[in-house]
Amino acid sequence: MNPVPLKTTEELALQREAGRLLAQVFAMLDSRIIAGMSTLQINELAERFIVDELQARPASKGQYGFAYVLNTSVNDVVCHGVPSATQLLRDGDIINVDITLEKHGFIADSSKMYGIGNLNPGAQALVDDCYKALWLGINAVRPGGRLGDIGFAIEQFARRKGYSVVREYCGHGIGREMHEAPQVLHYGAAGSGMILKPGMVFTIEPMLNQGSNKVKTKKDGWTVVTRDKKLSAQWEHTVAVTASGVEVLTLRNEEQALLCE
Repeated sequence: MNPVPLKTTEELALQREAGRLLAQVFAMLDSRIIAGMSTLQINELAERFIVDELQARPASKGQYGFAYVLNTSVNDVVCHGVPSATQLLRDGDIINVDITLEKHGFIADSSKMYGIGNLNPGAQALVDDCYKALWLGINAVRPGGRLGDIGFAIEQFARRKGYSVVREYCGHGIGREMHEAPQVLHYGAAGSGMILKPGMVFTIEPMLNQGSNKVKTKKDGWTVVTRDKKLSAQWEHTVAVTASGVEVLTLRNEEQALLCE
C-alpha cells in the first residue's frame, strides 16, 4: 500500500488556493450551461477561463492521454464523459461537469451537477440526493475517524433512498499528483479502513444510480455508462482532514451556509 502524503501547512495553503480558483470556474459556468449548447462549448469556456483569467493549468488535459480539460457526463453517463461538438444539451438533461485545476504545483478536483431546463421529479431527486450523500460523506471526516466511515455514511443513505452506489470508481488522495493514496470508497463498514490524520487531502465523489450499479465503458475507452441506461449522478469535492475536523478546499460560494448547519 502506498503511503498517504500528509500536507504541511504551507502545502495545504497552496492546495487551498487551487481549490478556491476551481470554485471560480464553476461560478463562471453556472449561468452559461444551458439548453442548446454543446458539451465541447463547456470545455472551451472552462479552458479559456482557467488559462487566461486564472493563470492556472487545467490538470486533466493530457492526463492519461485525455485531450480535454473536463468531463461532461450526461444522463446515463456515470463518469468520464468526453466533450463533443455534436452532443447538445436538451431540456430535462442532467449533466455532471468534472474539472481539475493546478496552481503552484498543487491540484484541486471537483464536480457539480447541472439540471437543464425542467427536470422530471425522479431526475431532480437523484441530483439532490446525491448531493446530500456527498455531504454525509464529508461530515464523516474527522481526525481519528476511519476511512470506511465515509463510504458507510454514503451507502446507508443511498440505500434508504433506493439508489445503488457505483463501486468501480472511488475518491482518491490528491496533491502534487492528481491521484495519490488513499482510495476513498463510497461504500463500506463504519470503523473500517485506515485512521484519518490531519494533513490528509483526498476527494469524495459518490456516483449514485437510479437502477443497478452495473456499468460499462463505451468504445471510446473513456465514457462509463449505466448498463440499464437509467440515470446516474455524481458530485465531488476535495477535502482536507484538519486537527478539528474537515475543510472543503473546493467549497463554492453558494455552499458557505452548509458549514453552519
